[in-house]
Amino acid sequence: MSITRTRLHDPRRRQDKQELDGANVKIVSLPFEPAEPKPAVEPRIETPLPKVAEVYWALVLGTRDYLHKNGMSDAVIGLSGGIDSSLTCCIAVDALGREHVTGVAMPGPYSSQHSLEDAETLARNLGIRFLVIPITGVFEAFLRALSEVFRGLPPDVTEENLQARIRGTILMALSNKFGWLVLTTGNKSEGSTGYCTLYGDTAGGFAVLKDVYKTLVYELAAYVNEKAGREIIPRRVFEKPPSAELRPGQVDQEKLPPYPLLDAILQAYVEEDRSVADIVAMGYDEATVRKVAWMVDSSEYKRRQFAPGPKITHRAFGKDRRLPITNRFREWEGK
Repeated sequence: MSITRTRLHDPRRRQDKQELDGANVKIVSLPFEPAEPKPAVEPRIETPLPKVAEVYWALVLGTRDYLHKNGMSDAVIGLSGGIDSSLTCCIAVDALGREHVTGVAMPGPYSSQHSLEDAETLARNLGIRFLVIPITGVFEAFLRALSEVFRGLPPDVTEENLQARIRGTILMALSNKFGWLVLTTGNKSEGSTGYCTLYGDTAGGFAVLKDVYKTLVYELAAYVNEKAGREIIPRRVFEKPPSAELRPGQVDQEKLPPYPLLDAILQAYVEEDRSVADIVAMGYDEATVRKVAWMVDSSEYKRRQFAPGPKITHRAFGKDRRLPITNRFREWEGK
């Protein structure tokens, strides 16, 4: 017997009804005024946005919704003078309003003068609050504190990551003090390959470009200037080689293939689930493909600790592509 039929045959319900029928129930009639008919909506067909514009405004909507629906109104962004932080800041301004965005430049011992100038120019073009908090003194204090245990060891990625983590700490301090949400600025190309620092440039509450490859970052940045009809993001930001500026002369392409090549391999490996052999058969260098696949597979532990971010591709990291952190299998080795 179904639940509904069981309830209909339940004697307790008949008893409740009999008690209600015998009760002195007062019936109140409420006045009813029919609502005025709404004016007819004129049907229309919207012209689809170009892909880059559609992605840009999707990122704006995702950022605005995340903050506002979680009861937050203001964001803070570390401005390095690079393309990623510049684009993130522009999206934040369109999402929240210029009065709700703060940009922070944190020059260190290897920061170039043009990076600080480009960050300041961007902030001025957007009309946002701009802070400069140097980290060189803090970095030197860390090196002094670690000098004994590091004695005799040459500088390496450890000192580079220290600078990134100092910047993350400063941004989180501003977040705690003023209630600003830290927007991280890393893109999908970096997140795919693990070219980022845990608790450094990954520290924050929302990753605006988490699902945006580096090549698309440049297209979106160009769209910012195009829609404004003027130069919001300085031209030099587009032209200079991407660099974390954590040691003298550092550029991204020392550790990564050129971004157009890298993004094409990532598109095949991550988005399309192609094997290393399949990608090599597409005409890509086998050593490069294996290197990229290894970087993607070995960086899963980092991605598990990233901030959430908007999804704009059919396979975003996290919900759509989540592999075991501990995994010795390498499909190109067959074991």
